[in-house]
Amino acid sequence: MTNEVKFDVFKDSLRPSARMPVLFLGHGSPLYAIDDNAFSQSWKRLGASLPMPQTILVVSAHWMSSGTTFIDVSRRPKTIHDFGRFPQALFDVQYPADGNPELAREVIAILKAHEVKESDEWGLDHGAWSVLRHLYPEADVPVFQLSIDMTASFEKHFEIAQSLKELRERGVLVLGSGNLVHNLREIGLNVPAHDYALEFDGLTKKWLTDRDFKALQSAPKLGSLMQMAHPTVDHYIPSLYIAALADSKDDLMFFNEVIDMGSMSMRSFIYF
Repeated sequence: MTNEVKFDVFKDSLRPSARMPVLFLGHGSPLYAIDDNAFSQSWKRLGASLPMPQTILVVSAHWMSSGTTFIDVSRRPKTIHDFGRFPQALFDVQYPADGNPELAREVIAILKAHEVKESDEWGLDHGAWSVLRHLYPEADVPVFQLSIDMTASFEKHFEIAQSLKELRERGVLVLGSGNLVHNLREIGLNVPAHDYALEFDGLTKKWLTDRDFKALQSAPKLGSLMQMAHPTVDHYIPSLYIAALADSKDDLMFFNEVIDMGSMSMRSFIYF
């Protein structure tokens, strides 16, 4: 069995290369895009140690769609400043990476059973560029994003992601960006971790370690615990995409295992 992937609809846009890891980053506050702190330093070290991808596919908590999954086919994705009440220095940040419309359309073809559609109206939201500017500060790797359909079930998201496993063999780094606990209603400076945040973060660590991906998809059954950890589920869904891309050959590493500001898990993980 060969590792070389053949795309039937469009001409291959990537050369065969080493199998890429898959990565979930807890991105936290937008300010971490410009702050020099333990999180941004870890992203810089990680970028220096990862194999150089030929393209990056980002699943960010901040591109939400309804009823359809979109893939951005922009030739030069715009830097989206999708936040308010932050210093001007954050709004001044640009991440001028190229897109990869050829590959983006190949991915649409791979996902044709899921009725995925193309879009050129997005770009790179802060869930993407706030971490990418530390991972790849030269913006020298093409990047494109996939939206999360907020009407789809967790099982559906997992199924979509599993269809993308072949990209790992072609030099594509799939990056999920969100937070495994994300309750903005209860964040505060110098606030100790809430009990529910510690409990839910610990559960996700166990599920990921045990490869219990059924439990990961069944998190809504936790009821009030899930509702406290995720009043909205947009920051949780990207973790499903990364878990779905793992297989039995992968090792797992956690890092940034911290509850930030009381109710935001910065826990990140990589299957490699």
